[in-house]
Amino acid sequence: MRVVNARPPRELDRPGEWEKTVPATLPRTVSPATPHTVQDYGRHGWTVTEAFDGLRLITDERIAAVELTGPLAAGVRRYLRANNLSGPVIEIRGAQRREIHLVVGAGKAARAIEMLREAGAIVHTGGASFPLPLAGGSVDWGIAPDEARWVPPLVAISAAVRAVSARALSRSGRLAC
Repeated sequence: MRVVNARPPRELDRPGEWEKTVPATLPRTVSPATPHTVQDYGRHGWTVTEAFDGLRLITDERIAAVELTGPLAAGVRRYLRANNLSGPVIEIRGAQRREIHLVVGAGKAARAIEMLREAGAIVHTGGASFPLPLAGGSVDWGIAPDEARWVPPLVAISAAVRAVSARALSRSGRLAC
């Protein structure tokens, strides 16, 4: 969804200068118990289908996802929050922390995808699907789409993984000495 920044023109503005198309999410209060519908997710331009296990997001050229687990997931979440880069995150409950970060720009990030996979991440692209949160289910929003400032580019998640991995490596190197 796109919105036009519509401040009133001033006399000194050049025609069209004040009109700038910017990505936007519409503010909406969503409680964890409120189930989303296909139309709710469709507002974001996402392809969503109903399946036997609930709603599923289908990745395409507009949206992809990076799945992280364990300490890497926790470190990436902290890094993104500290750098104001957080976007929508799906949390999957279980024995080990699992998070799915929704991202854009996967089509132009082949090297970043390769690096993420080498680091142990699962990158969902090209028609892959995964469950979207349902009330009371094992999948929930860590950061809901309506709470997120934006959907970050895949390379931002890649940079976070690289930074968290480098920090963990330097810490383990110091401990071994």
